[in-house]
Amino acid sequence: MIVEHNVPLQAYNSFGIAARAQHLARIASEADLAAVLGHPRWRDAPKFVLGGGSNIVLTGDVKPLVLKVEIPGRRLIEETPRAWIVEAGAGENWHETVRWTLEQGLPGLENLALIPGTVGGSPVQNIGAYGVELQDRFDSLDAVDLDTGRAFSLDAAQCAFGYRDSVFKHPAPDGRAAQAEGASAGQGEDPGPVRAGFGLLGRALITRVRFRLPKPWKPVMGYLDLERKREETGNHAPSARDIFDWVCAIRTAKLPDWRVLGNAGSFFKNPTVTPEQCADIILRDPKIVHYPMPDGSIKLAAGWLIDACGWKGKSVGNAGVYERQALVLVNRGGSSHPVTGGEVMTLAKAIQTSVYERFGIRLEPEPVVV
Repeated sequence: MIVEHNVPLQAYNSFGIAARAQHLARIASEADLAAVLGHPRWRDAPKFVLGGGSNIVLTGDVKPLVLKVEIPGRRLIEETPRAWIVEAGAGENWHETVRWTLEQGLPGLENLALIPGTVGGSPVQNIGAYGVELQDRFDSLDAVDLDTGRAFSLDAAQCAFGYRDSVFKHPAPDGRAAQAEGASAGQGEDPGPVRAGFGLLGRALITRVRFRLPKPWKPVMGYLDLERKREETGNHAPSARDIFDWVCAIRTAKLPDWRVLGNAGSFFKNPTVTPEQCADIILRDPKIVHYPMPDGSIKLAAGWLIDACGWKGKSVGNAGVYERQALVLVNRGGSSHPVTGGEVMTLAKAIQTSVYERFGIRLEPEPVVV
């Protein structure tokens, strides 16, 4: 086991925020984690679990021991008449994993293409795009308790998935501090408290995730952008690879590449309101973008709300609102003068205030603020 010291984290978070880890251990296997948890210096030390860094805003240097998750591996572990079960290490790149499944003839994740981050972070955030959420393709995951070193597994029910939410994003009853994207928590081999709805934030590290890809494969084409692609191409029976390519093209046109222009993807969740609230807003703003949900609520497009308040293209210091998509905050300082976490959060709070004052709606950030 090697622990590095005073490690720059700018390359390890997609926003490109300059910060440092006082201590960092790379976790490429369960054995690496066991070595850390068994070491007298690090066993009881506070820990900070870092995956792909695509869903965090660093507001300063990280004092706890950073566990940089780099566990590799992809494989088909089971095939039944109804599904393929695919397993991937938590450190694998998410988009490359989606591509790999298609190359292996295992469709089902194509709508989730080009989402930044790692496999280990996908269930934490319950990532979703173009009509599919992680929970729709999830089978189970393995993790290790950071207090006891015990391995445990969780199924979908125990993960308590919600809209960009899971049991991993909620604190335990003892209120322990949050961890970064790519981390989850557990309580050893007994998942009973999970069933009781207790939060698991900051208590464990996800090592592997398994996906259930249903047979027979059926395209998910409910989103307007995908329907437009179908009409543009004249392809009315797209394959999984076609949808993958369409999603990549749509996201590339709308969203900045974090490797070129630092960002954390969609910064705010799309809020939901009652039909009555939506009708009231429509009376004042008839063009508001909204979508009915299966539970009867109405989802509003957060990007539209932000754009309507005049924020698209505006900046606070080196933090800016992307010109093509108001839902995305970006690093305008580049690598030489990178944005600070403070600038990002100042801009985010100003946007929240504007939207609340105009629409009476409180936007909730998606990234974890550290």
